[in-house]
Amino acid sequence: MHNLKDLRKNLEIFKKKFKDRNLDFNTDEFNKVDKINRELINKKELLEQEKKQLSKSKEKSNFEKSKKISDEIDKILLEQKKTQEKINHIVSNLPNIANKDVPAGKDEKENKLIRKEGKLKNFSFKIKSHIDLGLKDKGIDFDTSIKLSGSRFVVLRDKFAKLERALINFMLDTHVNEFKYTEISPPLIVNEDVMFGTGQLPKFEEDQFEIKFDNSKERKFLIPTAEVVLTNLVKQSNLNVNELPLRFVAATPCFRREAGSYGKDTKGMMRQHQFYKVELVSIVEPKNCITELDRMLNCAEEILKKLEIPYQIVLLSSGDMGFSAEKTFDIEVWIPSEKKYREISSCSSCGSFQARRMGAKYKTSNGTEYVGTLNGSGLAVGRLMIALLENNQNEDGSISIPTILKKYMNNLDKI
Repeated sequence: MHNLKDLRKNLEIFKKKFKDRNLDFNTDEFNKVDKINRELINKKELLEQEKKQLSKSKEKSNFEKSKKISDEIDKILLEQKKTQEKINHIVSNLPNIANKDVPAGKDEKENKLIRKEGKLKNFSFKIKSHIDLGLKDKGIDFDTSIKLSGSRFVVLRDKFAKLERALINFMLDTHVNEFKYTEISPPLIVNEDVMFGTGQLPKFEEDQFEIKFDNSKERKFLIPTAEVVLTNLVKQSNLNVNELPLRFVAATPCFRREAGSYGKDTKGMMRQHQFYKVELVSIVEPKNCITELDRMLNCAEEILKKLEIPYQIVLLSSGDMGFSAEKTFDIEVWIPSEKKYREISSCSSCGSFQARRMGAKYKTSNGTEYVGTLNGSGLAVGRLMIALLENNQNEDGSISIPTILKKYMNNLDKI
């Protein structure tokens, strides 16, 4: 969320930068509402001064005047509340500003390829998709999941379920033991203000699963990613600078309506309403955000290096980044059946954008400042499973287990 004073002071600069984020910012509307709000503030202050002067006098007539002024102030406060809500609505729907080294562009066509890692395997037989590989013993069962829950869900059985759990445990162990993230087991249901803090609300409400929790009017949501809960661990806090950086990791189910993806990836595990993901979150001093982003990217990459799965790194353009991000790297993994790379992780720096929405600060020698926040997938489990199955398939339909994963799979060589 942006500072209102900065926005007001540099309106045309912000408008240009929002255009890079595919937003045509209506400055006329903002100025109109902002002007009304400031006029109401000035009017209220003048009335309060008049009331203060009247209170110094003991004349009986001044008591009636003072009461009328109080009534007028109450009316102004109601008007001001409505006007402030309009301003908050406008500002809360404005995306973060892109970092200076982010390529300007409308969509993924302007993304910048940074590098490719790993060698693509030459198969001497016809490649099967993860859907076909999972047909054996109904290891990946879409038919049953449709009966249970509808489309975009899956039932994993036996060794495929074990493989999913093995990948989660392997990733958690790597991030905790090697990269010193603190493991968190968070709630999967959160309040409305928590979703606002990380930027899912109000702009992306249609993508969220809202649930009826009890008779309370308080709104509750299933988390679309553990980023939401991990980042909000520092909500409304005032940390000491020596507590930073904080690094959290969690493996959780994620729930998404995929409202804007009609017709995309309708088959298989690539795009689902419920999926597991290992999420990384860092809380740092804002000046260290970009350095921390490089570190986070390396941590996520290391998983693919250890599993020997080919991938590429892409720097997203200003128009392709998420709402809260100032800079994002995507990791795209090679999917042999599709003969292309697909996203398996987005690692993003959000600067102080989310911290302002959450009220997350830290103490400095000059007072208090908002923290910097970062998030990234380390990695998405379903897509990692797809990549592993397809890249490690054999002609007989079996899957070779990577050496580093065997201890998590009861030392199985194949499934």
